[in-house]
Amino acid sequence: MAFQRVATVGDLVEGTAMKVDVGGEPICLVRRPDGEIRALHDTCSHQQWSLHDGWVGDNDIECSLHGSSFDLDTGQPTSLPAVKPVPVYDCKVAEGEILIDIDRQLNDAPVPRH
Repeated sequence: MAFQRVATVGDLVEGTAMKVDVGGEPICLVRRPDGEIRALHDTCSHQQWSLHDGWVGDNDIECSLHGSSFDLDTGQPTSLPAVKPVPVYDCKVAEGEILIDIDRQLNDAPVPRH
């Protein structure tokens, strides 16, 4: 799979997250306060809760269920109770369009399956 358009930059306000679907996978798009955009799997590794409803920090997102935070670059948990990373995907912006390639996972975290 190649890069796919999932949203426009204007769809995602700085300091927020939103959920998109890419190839049947729920993806959490995050626009950091500095404007940079990251893409990670939308499923918390602790109890499979959606991350897009969480709180965005400078370079992390906090799960709204139990407060686990994940680094947006590495997917590594930065606070308990989560101890496993979440998948992070290649994401870029071209001409105002947000593009994701879910076949280019940037870490080795397992993709959550229910």
